[in-house]
Amino acid sequence: MTADNSIFIGGKPFMNYVTGVVMQFTTKNADEVCVKARGKFISRAVDVSEVSSKRFLDGTVEVKGIKIDSEEFVNKEGKTVRVSTIEITLSKK
Repeated sequence: MTADNSIFIGGKPFMNYVTGVVMQFTTKNADEVCVKARGKFISRAVDVSEVSSKRFLDGTVEVKGIKIDSEEFVNKEGKTVRVSTIEITLSKK
């Protein structure tokens, strides 16, 4: 799977991400799409994946895998911070 088939979840409106996932499968004919998020956007990534697979692409797409991890980085104040990450892989049935 290439990075082109990844959707990074952030602060945009929820349906923008759902549309992005659906477009990957329909117009770009992708076999897999990876929905990625960090921190407070993890719950939105789960919602995007569920709405995409169960409402818009019902019967054609399933959750292939879920990978959780954490990243460590130094913030603006110079403090080391850990943030959780998630990657949800959706694939055609």
